[in-house]
Amino acid sequence: MPSPHSSALPDVAYSVDQARELDRLAAASFELPGELLMERAGRAAAALVRTRYPLAQRIAVVCGTGNNGGDGYVVARLLAEARREVFLFAPDQTLPTQGEAAGACAAWQAAGGQMSIFNGDLLEVDLVVDALFGIGLTRPPQGAHAALIQAINAQAAPVLALDVPSGVDADTGSTPGIAVAAEATLSFIGLKQGLLTGKAPGLVGKLLVDDLDLPKVLYACVPAAARVLRLEQLAEWLPRRARDAHKGHFGHVLVVGGDEGFGGAVRLAAEAAARVGAGLVTVATRAAHVAPILAARPELMVRGVAGPGELDALLEKASVVVVGPGLGQSAWSQTLLAAVTERGLPIVMDADALNLLAQAACVLPEQVVITPHPGEAARLLDISTAEVQADRFGAARKLAEYFQATVVLKGAGTLVCDGPQSVAICPIAAPGLATGGTGDVLAGCIGGLIAQGLVASDAARAAVLMHALAGVAAAADGERGMLAGDLLPHLRRLANP
Repeated sequence: MPSPHSSALPDVAYSVDQARELDRLAAASFELPGELLMERAGRAAAALVRTRYPLAQRIAVVCGTGNNGGDGYVVARLLAEARREVFLFAPDQTLPTQGEAAGACAAWQAAGGQMSIFNGDLLEVDLVVDALFGIGLTRPPQGAHAALIQAINAQAAPVLALDVPSGVDADTGSTPGIAVAAEATLSFIGLKQGLLTGKAPGLVGKLLVDDLDLPKVLYACVPAAARVLRLEQLAEWLPRRARDAHKGHFGHVLVVGGDEGFGGAVRLAAEAAARVGAGLVTVATRAAHVAPILAARPELMVRGVAGPGELDALLEKASVVVVGPGLGQSAWSQTLLAAVTERGLPIVMDADALNLLAQAACVLPEQVVITPHPGEAARLLDISTAEVQADRFGAARKLAEYFQATVVLKGAGTLVCDGPQSVAICPIAAPGLATGGTGDVLAGCIGGLIAQGLVASDAARAAVLMHALAGVAAAADGERGMLAGDLLPHLRRLANP
C-alpha cells in the first residue's frame, strides 16, 4: 500500500468491521499492539503535516475520547516536539480513560501539553488536525461536538482529518448530521470504503492512505469489501486489436428509445457505443428522429419503429441492446421494452426502462446491466432516495440480488455490483457529469463494450471508469456548461489504452 506521500489509492477498500479485524489480527497474530499502531499513526500524520503543510506553525488539534482522539494526542505531542505551536482542543472536560487513547493523552500531558475546552473559539491557526470522531460514528454529532465541527468548518485554515472526517460514516459515505470538510484525509491501515462514495468525496479532500507498516500477509487474511477501479485496468479489458480485424468482430449494438421529443438521448447512447469501439450501431426510435440523427451522425444506422413488430428484424442482428434512453413511459415504450426483454439478448437498461421495470416486473436475460441513479434505485427498491443514499452499498447489493443483474448505482463514487461479495467503486469525482445526457452516454458505453465481448460486469466496470475519466478530461475548460457530447472524443482516446 502507498505511503502518505503517494497520490495513488490502494486497489481495495475495507468496511469498518474489516478494518477492526485487521487491527485485531495485527495485535493477536503479529505482536503489533494498539499502542504501537497508534504511535505509528501519529508519526505518519505528523510527517504528512511537515511535507504537506510546511509553513503551518500554529496548529490546532481537535481530539475526542476514542482511539481517533488518541491518534490526535500523538500528533500533538510530535508536532510540539518539532517546535510547532500546538493548541489541543476537546469538546468538553472528558478525557480518555481507557485503552491506547488514555496512554496517548497521558504522554501528551507528561510532555507538558495542555488541553483547552472548546468555548466557541479555535483561535487563529495555520492548520487544524481533526481527530474528533473515528470510524465508529454512525449517529449525528450533537451538542458541543456538533458546535466544534461547525467551528472547524467556519475557520479559514486547511483541515487534515485523521482516518475519516468527523461526522462521515466510514462504511456508507453518508453524513447523519454535520461533518468536517477536510482539505486532506489520511486513512490508516486500509482505505475505508465509505470515503469514496456518497457525501464523503465532497468532504475528504485529498485522500491518502498509510498502512502503518503492517505485514502484507495480514491483508490476505481479511478479504476486502470492495475493489477500487483504476486506469491500469483498461488495458486488461481492452487489448490491442488484431491487424486483420473487421467490424463483424466487434458486435452490433441496438439502441432502443427516443420517444417523441427525446431523440437526443438515443443519439448520445448510440454514438457512445460507437466511440468505445462497437463494430455496428443501430438506433430504433420514433420516425421523426431518423433524419436528424442521420444528418448529425451518418455512421449510425437509424430505423423508425412504430411498434414491437418492426423491432424483430433489428433484434435478430443485435449482439446487445441498450434500452431506455429517451424511451418514455407510453404504450409505445412499454411494448418495445417487453419485446427487448423477451428476446434474451444481453441488455443494458437505463432511464425510463428502469422506471417501467419498477412499475411491472419482467423476466430479464442472463446478462443484464441496470444503471439507476439514486432516484431510480429508490423506485426499484420501493424506498426513499434518502434511504438509498444513506447506504449506497446496501442498495446496490439488494438490487443486484433481486434482479440478478449487474448494478451501476450512479452518483458521487459510482458503485458497480454484480453480487453480495463483488462491489467496485469508482474513486473519480467528476462534477461536470451532473448534466442531462451523461447517463445516456454511460449506457451506450456499457453496451458498446459488451458488444466487443466483455461480460456484463466487466463492461460495466470499464465503462464507469472511462466515463468518469472522460468527465474529468472534458471539464478541463470548466465544469459549468459542460455537455454530455463533450465526453465523446475523450471516450475514443480512453478506449485505446
